[in-house]
Amino acid sequence: MPTKKKPQAGPDVRRRELLETAAGVFAAQGYDATTVRRIADEAGLLAGSLYYHFDSKESMLEEILRTFLDELWSGYDSVLDAGLGPRETLEALVTESFREIDRHRSAVAIYQREARQLAGQERFAFLAESQRRFEETWLTTLERGVTDGAFRADLDLRLAYRFVRDTVWVAASWYRPGGHHSPDEIARQYLTMVLDGLAADGRSVLR
Repeated sequence: MPTKKKPQAGPDVRRRELLETAAGVFAAQGYDATTVRRIADEAGLLAGSLYYHFDSKESMLEEILRTFLDELWSGYDSVLDAGLGPRETLEALVTESFREIDRHRSAVAIYQREARQLAGQERFAFLAESQRRFEETWLTTLERGVTDGAFRADLDLRLAYRFVRDTVWVAASWYRPGGHHSPDEIARQYLTMVLDGLAADGRSVLR
């Protein structure tokens, strides 16, 4: 009786698999140090076969970062369109951020390491625009919180923004999908630590 052949993955599935492999290599080795041959070796392909799917490693990196940022902003925009108060908006933005780290940990690591240098290139100008929107979103939320009395009036807003930003996104360096804590649980614990210091009335997020 002939054995059944395993169905081959479609081109879209294979493309996603290759991008996941490339993201892992870029995150581990750095973009400049990574060669197409190295990515192909990790994917079990000849280097020439990789060019069937992508014309360069730059194309791969661009798609990795655009996919991550498109999903991040889709989630952020849903939060911002929900009409929440500033405290609830901050909570939702933090939670969405941890969910994105869960989905795109390697892309987040690449962004943190490479974005500053890449943003000066025309091909990656979208990184600078995303950073501008990111800063505006978080600062506006903090400002609303101070104005509404949800956050302390003596906050240095830019310092608070940098603290929240950095302590959220550094999680990509240690977070592993499928670990003991879900991204929502990590966000909840994080918010407990942060908002007990920010909230004017001392309410705990664990309610």
